[in-house]
Amino acid sequence: MTSHPLTTSKSTPLTTSSSTDEIVSQLLHTLGDPAPARGAEDITVVGADPLVPSVHRLADAMSAAIGVFGRQTAALGEQRGHRRQKVEVQAGAAIDQLMATYHTTLAGRPIGALLDDPALLDNNDFYRARDGRWIFIITTYPHLRDAVYSVLRCGLDKVGIAQAAAGWDAFTLEEAICARGGVACVVRSRDEWLAHPAGRYVAQRPVVEIERVGDGPVRPLEPIGEADEALTDIRVLDLTHVIAGPVSTRLLAQFGADVLHLTRPDRPDPIPMIAMTGGGKRNAYCDLRDAHDRAAFHDALQEADVFVHAYRGLARHGASTEELVRRRPGLIALEYHAWGTEGPWGERGGFDQLACSATGFAIEEWTDRPSLPPTYLLNDYLAAYLGAAAVATVLRRRATEGGSWRIRVTLAGVCHWVQELGLLAREDVLDLPRPGRTPLAALSTTATDFGPLTEPATPFAYSGRTVPQPGRRSPLGSAALQWR
Repeated sequence: MTSHPLTTSKSTPLTTSSSTDEIVSQLLHTLGDPAPARGAEDITVVGADPLVPSVHRLADAMSAAIGVFGRQTAALGEQRGHRRQKVEVQAGAAIDQLMATYHTTLAGRPIGALLDDPALLDNNDFYRARDGRWIFIITTYPHLRDAVYSVLRCGLDKVGIAQAAAGWDAFTLEEAICARGGVACVVRSRDEWLAHPAGRYVAQRPVVEIERVGDGPVRPLEPIGEADEALTDIRVLDLTHVIAGPVSTRLLAQFGADVLHLTRPDRPDPIPMIAMTGGGKRNAYCDLRDAHDRAAFHDALQEADVFVHAYRGLARHGASTEELVRRRPGLIALEYHAWGTEGPWGERGGFDQLACSATGFAIEEWTDRPSLPPTYLLNDYLAAYLGAAAVATVLRRRATEGGSWRIRVTLAGVCHWVQELGLLAREDVLDLPRPGRTPLAALSTTATDFGPLTEPATPFAYSGRTVPQPGRRSPLGSAALQWR
C-alpha cells in the first residue's frame, strides 16, 4: 500500500475470524431475537468474500444483514400463521444491493443522469487540503452546495473545489462547512477516530440499539391468511430521505406494511430517488413547522405502529421519540443518524461517504489516495436492512411484552461493525475485477408512475413461499396525510 500520513497506527490489525454463520448469529443476538439459534439455522448464504477488490468483508456483511431481515420477516409471518420458511441469500446479489444506484434505470436511463443537476453528485469527492490531509466534501443537494460555496467561494466543479480546498487546513475547512449547514469530513485513521469524542461515542454502542423507552399495551399480531404478507395491517409513518431510511421503509412496504411517506414540500428528494425507494408507499406532504400539518401528523400518529425518521431537530416541532411515545404508547420508533443524535456530533449531518471517511474505512481502502469501497455505497443499504430487521423483531416482542420502543442505527456505527468483522489480505483482493454496471445477479423491471424501473431483484428467497415484489411508486404529494 502506498505510504501516507495516516498509516502509522500501532494498533493490532484485524483478522478475518468469524464465519458468515457467526455474523448472522451475532446480529440475531444484537436484535434480541427470542430464538437466535433457531433463526441462524434458517439462513443460508451462498458465496462469500472476496467478490470485489476490497479489504473489507462487504459481501459477508451485506449477506448477513439481508438474511437476518428475511428471517425476521418470515418469523413474523410464522407468528401470524404462515408456515416456517428458510431463507437463502446469494452473496453476489448482496453486492448488487450495495450498488443499486448503479444498476437501477428509470425509463431506460441511469438514475444519476435524471437528477436535476447531476454535477452536484459528481462533485462529491475527496479533496486534498493545504496541510496534506484529505477531506470529503458533499454538494448533492442545493442547500449543501450553497454551504460549500459560502465557505470556498469557488467555481462549483471539481477543479474549482480542489483549488479552493488546497488553501485551507482540513480540520478548519470541515468545521467551516459544517457551521454553514453543509456536510464534510476529514479523512481520519481508525485510531484517530477512536480517540475522537464522536468516535468513542459510536464505538461504545452496538450496530443496532434497541431500547424499551416506556410502557405500552401488548399488541398481539392478528392471524393472517397465506396470501397475506407478514406485515399486513402494520402502519408505518415514514419521515425519511435519501437512501437508508427510505429503503428500510420500502422493505417494510414490500412485505405488507401500510407505509405513509411524508415529505417537506420545499426539501423533496429528487424524482429518481422517489422512484427507486418508494415502492409500495403512499406519499403525502407534511411540514412540521406548519400548525395544520403538525396536527394532521399527530392524528395519523394515533394509529401508527412504527415511526421511522432520519432528520435532526424534530424535538423543536414536538416530534421527538419521547414526545411521540407519550402521545402514542406502544409506538416503535426507528431513528437513523450519521453519528448518533446524543453524541458530540449529534447536530452534524452526514452521509454514507462521510462515515467511511471519519472511521478509518477510507484509509483501509487506500490505493493512491483515500477510497470508498468499490461498491461506492456501504452504510446506507446495510443500515436499511438492519433497521427493517429490527422493526420486524420488535413487532414480535411488542406482541408479547408490550412497551414503547426506540431503535437506533448510525452510519458510522455500521462502518465500525464492518471493520470489526476483520480485514481481508490485500494481496488476495487486488486482482479482482472492480464491479461495474453489469450486475452479479438478477434484475427485475416493474411499471411505475415515472416509467419502467429496472433494479436489482430482491436478494433472498424463501424455501416455500414466493418473495413479494416491491409495490407501486407514486408521486410526492399524491396522497392525503391520513390512513386508508
